[in-house]
Amino acid sequence: MDTRFLETFIVVAERHSLAEAAQRLNLTPAAVAQRIRALEAELGVRLLVRSGRVMRPTEAGFAILDRCRDLVRDTRDLKAMAGTATISGEMRIGAINTALTGLVPDILHRLAQDYPLIEIFLKPGASMDLYAEVLNGALDAAFIIEPRFPMQKTLTFNKLRQEPLVLIASRDCEGADPLELLKALPFIRYDRNQWGGHIADEYLREIGIHPVERYELDALEAIAVMVDRGLGISIVPDWAPPWPAGLDIVKLPLPRSSAMRTVGIVVTRSSPRTNLVAALLETSRAATGT
Repeated sequence: MDTRFLETFIVVAERHSLAEAAQRLNLTPAAVAQRIRALEAELGVRLLVRSGRVMRPTEAGFAILDRCRDLVRDTRDLKAMAGTATISGEMRIGAINTALTGLVPDILHRLAQDYPLIEIFLKPGASMDLYAEVLNGALDAAFIIEPRFPMQKTLTFNKLRQEPLVLIASRDCEGADPLELLKALPFIRYDRNQWGGHIADEYLREIGIHPVERYELDALEAIAVMVDRGLGISIVPDWAPPWPAGLDIVKLPLPRSSAMRTVGIVVTRSSPRTNLVAALLETSRAATGT
């Protein structure tokens, strides 16, 4: 059985579209359909069915989907382990949103130049979820906030950037006392259930201020836009640019604070893709000067 046909089935099942799968695989839609028919003929069952405008797996397709992912991944692992002259293969990487826009593009640009045969699948998400996926092997590495608890011994965290927390406010608050602003103005809270938001919540507890909350969300760029629109103030990490374009806000240092969010890469200590992960770490350190 040709694992390329299994990969084609996986991509169609995940994207629910022959056209999108063709674009992802750099094939024509006709070639994608031909691969699916060949796989169905070999297995003797229908794997995909059209439902309205989308393609969905049949019951048989759902039954084998996870196993197909395992087979394709294992095949790539064998190629990566056997390759000694060149570093090649696919890595699955997660990233929090601010790292995805502020850190990852430069790192991937350098990685593509130095290791052109490495293929990357990127998954955005929250730190706690991405950490769990690296732990269970679903991801090879993830750009996340440093955990504030002892990590599993099978994982390592590699620091790339430290981001102090700042108070962001509209431009007319420039030069104002941040503590007075926290007491007087509506507050947009960085979700305290997220690792970064928990650091901001700890600072507020330390200074004994309970601001009047208007919103709470885990979307830093959206928070910055809300502040720009005059909906309130917020405490956020000074994340790596770019920030949303056109903002007219000020960043004020927090009094009596050393609150810091540390961003880095969590990886597994042992993986069939150790050489790929090592290349990612090397490139990330070079790109960030760490």
